[in-house]
Amino acid sequence: MSFLGTVVRFIVSAFVLMLVSWFVKGFSVGGFTSALLLALAIAVIAFIVESMFGRRITPFGRGVVGFLTSAVIIWVAQFIVPGVTATVLGAILSALVIGLIDLFIPMKTPFEMGSDWSGKDKEPHK
Repeated sequence: MSFLGTVVRFIVSAFVLMLVSWFVKGFSVGGFTSALLLALAIAVIAFIVESMFGRRITPFGRGVVGFLTSAVIIWVAQFIVPGVTATVLGAILSALVIGLIDLFIPMKTPFEMGSDWSGKDKEPHK
């Protein structure tokens, strides 16, 4: 993934976290800067968990274990990022809402999908 693709992913993640904080009681984000730092903290903590336990236990490895790991990561991240608060139930509900949003909104950037900004594919379809 390119640098720009990574930046776009973090910005989208920050907006998703802000959206979730409006819907879930017990989970709040102080503003866009806090949401951006929270997205970064979640990514770093998820990377550490994945390197220790493997991909199946991370939020990216779907299922109950991935869901619970995601809730724990959100709950732990509140102690790292200022302006973020989450109760245990708030972390569980926010992990659920984020998982549902992830089902309906693909997190791939145009760079990952192999197309340029003009909408034309780099490789022709067969």
